[in-house]
Amino acid sequence: MLARCALALPLALLFLPVTSGAERPHIVLVMADDLGWAQTGYYNHPVLKTPHLDAMASNGLQCDRFYAAAPVCSPTRASVLTGRSNMRTGVESHGYALRLQEKTLPTALREAGYVTGHFGKWHLNGLRGPGVPILANDSHHPGIFGFTNWLSVTNFFDRNPILSRAGNFEEFQGDSSEIIVDEALKFIAAQVKQKRPTFTVIWYGTPHKPFFAAPADTAAFADLDPSSRDHYGELVAMDRSIGALRRGLRDLEIAQNTLVWFTSDNGGLPGITPSSVGPLRGFKGSLYEGGLRVPAILEWPARIKQPRRTEFPAVAMDIFPTLVDILDLPETVMLQPCDGISLQPLFDQKIARRPKPIPFSCFGNHAIIDNDYKIVEFNKKQRTWELYHLGEDPAEKTNLVEKQPQVAERMRQLLATWQRSREASFRGADYPEGKVTAGNPSSRFWTELDAYRPYFPEWRKRPEYASRLNKKSKK
Repeated sequence: MLARCALALPLALLFLPVTSGAERPHIVLVMADDLGWAQTGYYNHPVLKTPHLDAMASNGLQCDRFYAAAPVCSPTRASVLTGRSNMRTGVESHGYALRLQEKTLPTALREAGYVTGHFGKWHLNGLRGPGVPILANDSHHPGIFGFTNWLSVTNFFDRNPILSRAGNFEEFQGDSSEIIVDEALKFIAAQVKQKRPTFTVIWYGTPHKPFFAAPADTAAFADLDPSSRDHYGELVAMDRSIGALRRGLRDLEIAQNTLVWFTSDNGGLPGITPSSVGPLRGFKGSLYEGGLRVPAILEWPARIKQPRRTEFPAVAMDIFPTLVDILDLPETVMLQPCDGISLQPLFDQKIARRPKPIPFSCFGNHAIIDNDYKIVEFNKKQRTWELYHLGEDPAEKTNLVEKQPQVAERMRQLLATWQRSREASFRGADYPEGKVTAGNPSSRFWTELDAYRPYFPEWRKRPEYASRLNKKSKK
């Protein structure tokens, strides 16, 4: 597997994959919703303290150049589950459904003997609007894509949420981040008791708008505007839930051999004070660094024994290939082309260069990163190009297209080659059928589904749904 998907290294330097059932690690993927690159204590945030994320970073691999697969949520989530660009999978933007023909990470791990669980935001079933509990007969619920257990909601969710446990609606009280971590730990504990390895996905609804924080969590931000105050209050609770997760794994005596991978689905939000992206340019929705670069930490004490930081360019598409490499699974569990690579060699040492570029495509714009260089193709009013050297100019202030025409042309060709491959994938060329088959819903609001109508009268009383339902009633 390493020769096919990992970084090129001498065999003597490569760690042997975990293969025996007794040694297989538990795996927990944690993803924030709209957390900006600058919004952690370990990056010296001016007002926000994140002691539990800081502890993770000081005990694992801190990735300082980690990218979401896209500048909005659903596309990145599709890439995490497939190892592929969102455009290959049909998830063009937020609220698009993941194609049923894709091969997914939870399916691969379930077939390898893992018990798989999803907790929190899903947003891969084609439904838009504030998160609602997923229907049991939803054609694209988490169970369809390999999760044996799921407690999930269609999109972002806040305090006192209503979640769906495999189709059964349950109402909870408290902070949403703490709720899903508590439920995930119950799932893990049940499997540990049976000596089964677990794959757990925890996808927060924090800090996505609207912002609802407990008063105690906003106390440190009294001088901020109300929106920023509640935004950072949500992050206080999220960080506390990270502490609960790490403590829970220790209490279960599995923390040493559990890989916890934390990141965010896209860059930070505009209008937040202090800035969610720090010195970076752009925000969520943009192909500039502020829209794509996100925090990332990998903690696995049994394997990452020497805590370290890396500026190696990595991306959410690398998660699937990395786990395939760690577990020595066959390449056939991933659909090809795979845009990610295995990051396992980074666990031990500094790697000079990434062997495969990182591509992005969203909202009609495209970009590709090849180590220090990044080129962006904008197609809004007219086609324009921007080239940046991210090592020297991470804030993307100086466009080098005219100053370095040879580099610009090389980067254009890299992007053009990838786009041809991506377009073939989008048409369905990667699937055994050679085309995209029927059965994938178009993007639509859940208010358009008759199955949710009986809940409308009660949900109009809830702050997260009132705005959407009132819009619906006026039409």
